[in-house]
Amino acid sequence: MVPVRARGLTIEGADGRRYLDCLSGAGTLALGHNHPVVLEAIRRVLDSGAPLSVLDLATPVKDAFITELFRTLPPGLAGRARVQFCGPAGTDAVEAALKLVRAATGRTGILAFTGAYHGMTAGALAASGGARDVQVARLPYPQDYRCPFGVGGSRGAELAARWTESLLDDPKSGVPLPAGMILEPVQGEGGVIPAPDAWLRRMRQLTTARSIPLIADEVQTGVGRTGAFWAVDHSGVTPDVMVLSKAIGGSLPLAVIVYRDDLDVWQPGAHAGTFRGNQLAMAAGTATLAHVRENGLAERAADLGSRMLGQLGELADRFACVGEVRGRGLMMGVELVDPDGAGAEPADRHPTPPGQEPRCTPRPAAPELAAAVQRECLQRGLIVELGGRHAAVVRLLPPLTISDEQAAAVLDRLADAVAAVARTHEEHGPHDSPHHGPAQRAG
Repeated sequence: MVPVRARGLTIEGADGRRYLDCLSGAGTLALGHNHPVVLEAIRRVLDSGAPLSVLDLATPVKDAFITELFRTLPPGLAGRARVQFCGPAGTDAVEAALKLVRAATGRTGILAFTGAYHGMTAGALAASGGARDVQVARLPYPQDYRCPFGVGGSRGAELAARWTESLLDDPKSGVPLPAGMILEPVQGEGGVIPAPDAWLRRMRQLTTARSIPLIADEVQTGVGRTGAFWAVDHSGVTPDVMVLSKAIGGSLPLAVIVYRDDLDVWQPGAHAGTFRGNQLAMAAGTATLAHVRENGLAERAADLGSRMLGQLGELADRFACVGEVRGRGLMMGVELVDPDGAGAEPADRHPTPPGQEPRCTPRPAAPELAAAVQRECLQRGLIVELGGRHAAVVRLLPPLTISDEQAAAVLDRLADAVAAVARTHEEHGPHDSPHHGPAQRAG
């Protein structure tokens, strides 16, 4: 498709077809395409004659953005925080966060988690498991469906926490005390895996007791996406550093880190970027943050997301190729599996309730089926993203402004696409499923 016009959830292609966009710029468009409050904020800056790029200079536009941002921060951080404007992408903010904690602690290593995605620059790639030139210790990220310890539930989360504690306290672990720990409260590119709230609180306790700064990567989870303004709010955790981008720019490039004031020991100019003073993005971001806060869109995302996940769960009941449905708020994923592969799915493939354990070993991930579902969705006018360790998770990131009627249309089209793929698989077998190469990530 070649997009030429867009409004809200809808994109119109050059061929005149209309599509429902559940990719939302990989989560950038909290209010959807061309929301009126965002357009008006941009027009006001343009009409005012204000400079569009101001580097680090103070301006009324920047002041308004910072004021609105601090209104939304976790209370334990807002009262004693500093903000650093970075280059325009989330990966720039991740690099700044890593640099900050190294300067503050005098240490070099970083703790990160399997399945993480923090960006495409060298340090961010290392934290994501894609590079080796930065010293990163990889820790298990708890999940139910494919638990690294084979148990899932609260028991799996407890084992993951114990592994982390042992790594830090064992003098023979080979991992010296790190400069910081970076984590996503919900792994997005990793397959839409929400961290258990109790586990997040445990990570906060472990890092606090050892004077390890905790970095929360809220690039994709922030601004109401998960049903709270920031995903750490679900657990009541206050991180030492928050990495923010995507939706905070109201669809325009903007990235910042917000961090505890006692970490502010680096020198002026220690981290900079030519486009850190993007006034249009600050104005669009202020309008977005205020609209989400004033209209209770985070609460709306929690309610609608819960209902959508419940209806998506019916796909797992109907189709053997659907392994699990999971997510939080309007950040949802459907994992496709090989129905002919070894393993047996649990009788209930909805998210595992707290304290319970999955009853069966899941079947192998099926990236070719996920890619087929993505193509079938596009043919039906629905845009979705793929993610997960094997690119086998169909991801939904609709704007927070999606209506109930639009949500129903999204679910209908996705269910129809899954049914078509399941039917083709049953008729022609696993080797005849269409596959045009590896899925591309849009993050």
